[in-house]
Amino acid sequence: MNEAEELSVWVDKIRYSDKIVIVEGKEDKAALRRLGIINVVQLNKRALYKVVEELIEKGKEVIILTDLDKEGKKLYGRLNHDLQRFGVKVDNRFRNFLFKNTKLRQIEGLDSYTKKKITLYGMKWGVE
Repeated sequence: MNEAEELSVWVDKIRYSDKIVIVEGKEDKAALRRLGIINVVQLNKRALYKVVEELIEKGKEVIILTDLDKEGKKLYGRLNHDLQRFGVKVDNRFRNFLFKNTKLRQIEGLDSYTKKKITLYGMKWGVE
């Protein structure tokens, strides 16, 4: 499976799951919406404990998609630790895939990156 196919599969898995995706800001959330992913919580520089409390109440598995830069990694580490400490399951597989298999480092570019890769491989873009 090539990178475009893998990206497409991951996006579909997230789109059709009931997992909550955590992102840093509104541009990240907008990029995920353009991919058809709507169950998104944005941090918006809120206190992390408030976000953690909100997610504990929802009681669902989460995917943390903070940016793959220094600040994003720090946020990821704190969120991952705090959420798991309170029994919230964190799915790290897509984040790990992005980090290891793509050059993408900013989540706000995920939609254009995915669309570009899918077009490059001659695949049909499914969400417009």
